[in-house]
Amino acid sequence: MRVVAVIQARMGSTRLPGKVLADLGGTSVLGWVSRAARAAGSLDATILATSTATADDPLVAAAEQLAMPVVRGPMDDVLTRYLVALAENPCDAVVRLTADCPLLDPALIDLVVDTWRSDPSWEYLATTLHRTLPRGLDVELVRSDVLQSIDAVARGHHRQHVTSLLYSEPQGRRLLGLSVSPAAGDLRVTLD
Repeated sequence: MRVVAVIQARMGSTRLPGKVLADLGGTSVLGWVSRAARAAGSLDATILATSTATADDPLVAAAEQLAMPVVRGPMDDVLTRYLVALAENPCDAVVRLTADCPLLDPALIDLVVDTWRSDPSWEYLATTLHRTLPRGLDVELVRSDVLQSIDAVARGHHRQHVTSLLYSEPQGRRLLGLSVSPAAGDLRVTLD
C-alpha cells in the first residue's frame, strides 16, 4: 500500500507572511516539516502542494533545494492541489501535513500510517478527531479514493480545509481518532 505525504504550503499569511520559509535554527520551517516526513519510514514519497500564484514561487525553489516534488493549483482550492498530487503520484492513501508545523514527529506519522496499513478499510485516521496532542503535531491520513470522492460535493470551506467534510459530516464513514497520553490538547506548537 503506497502512502504519500502532501505538505500544503503558501507564502501568504495574514498574521506572519512568509512564515513557511522563515529561518528556525538554521533551517527553514518547510525544511523542518520535510525532514520529519522523510524521517518517517512509513511514507513512500513527500510532495509539496502550493498555489500557482507568483508569490509562492519561492516555495517551489525551496522545495527544489530539498529535492521535493511540487504540484501547484488554485490558491483558494487546496483540495484541488491534493487531487493534482494524487494524479501525478498515484497512491492508496495521503498523509496531510501543513508547512507551518516545524515540530512534527516522525513517530506519530509512522503510528498513523502503520495503524491504517493494519486495516486499510479506515477511510480517515487522525490525531485530531479526539485532540490529545498540541496543535502543530497533527497528522491526518485519508484514503485516496475517499479524497477523490469528496471532490464532487466539497464546497467553500471544505475545499480549503481538505479533510473537514469527512469529520463534519461523518455519517456512513469509517473514521478513527488516535489519542495519546498524557493529554496536552490545550497547547499549540504551530506557527499559525
